[in-house]
Amino acid sequence: MLYPPIAPFASGMLPLDGLHAMYWEQCGLPQGYPALYLHGGPGDGCVPACRQLFDPGFYRAVLFDQRGSGRSTPRGELRDNSTAHLVADIERLREHLGIERWLVFGGSWGSTLALAYAQAHPDRVSGLILRGIFLGERSEIDWFLHGMGQFFPEEWQRFVAPIPEAERGDLLAAYYRRLTDPDPAVHLPACRAWGRYEGACVALRPNADAAERAGSEYVALSLARLEAHYFVNRVFLPEGALLDGLARIRHIPAAIVQGRYDVVCPPATALRLAQAWPQAHYELVEAAGHSLWEPGILEALLRQLERFRDAHLAGRV
Repeated sequence: MLYPPIAPFASGMLPLDGLHAMYWEQCGLPQGYPALYLHGGPGDGCVPACRQLFDPGFYRAVLFDQRGSGRSTPRGELRDNSTAHLVADIERLREHLGIERWLVFGGSWGSTLALAYAQAHPDRVSGLILRGIFLGERSEIDWFLHGMGQFFPEEWQRFVAPIPEAERGDLLAAYYRRLTDPDPAVHLPACRAWGRYEGACVALRPNADAAERAGSEYVALSLARLEAHYFVNRVFLPEGALLDGLARIRHIPAAIVQGRYDVVCPPATALRLAQAWPQAHYELVEAAGHSLWEPGILEALLRQLERFRDAHLAGRV
């Protein structure tokens, strides 16, 4: 279903401050319609296959690794790393690339960041395509730490195994202490355990590759540390802020794609967003979990990208 593999036509490192630098790349048509891809996590980073979502004959696709993630430096860094920082980074990248407005595409944590960015800069967003909705609320964080284990009990037992029983009353705090310990002998095993847990729960059918990637040292170091950092800080947003801010973006064309059996970000959250935002197109994909690469999810997202392309070419957006 994906477009053929493609290499970037431009890439670089954008200094953000005295500490962080952002890796970015562009692919597709240099004079094409700008589209921004926001990866999940936080802390995951982009992979080359993400470039293949965008029609290279229409889109000028922009991908970047968020602070502390992927090829951005320093990897796994928690200082000066918050939702407000990431929103400001997106604006800096837009200005750096000379883009007036762009379609914003984000899944999981990427949907959170897409909504936060659009509400902060609605005049810079021409459309939104959102997947696997995460609003950053307390109940969603608690679900990640405890609820997913109702469906993946073996994986949850492996997840909590590194934490002594006396500390499991506050699992997030116990993990955060280990993940932020400067000793690699302490933080790396905790990172891998966290990453393996998440990777094992993302797909409807077992996906050993996803679990192995998420549990690898390279991915897990930034994924686990940054997710725990954002969870401890309640994603740096007031409870309910993204739903409260919908009035600022109701006019923006939007699509919400959600897997029926998404265990990481259950569909109840996507339904809340869709009901609060009836102007958005809402699609619940049966026989699909959380992952972008689930066949039904991927098909729906590609269809939404094509719908936006065709609407633009017809002059409707």
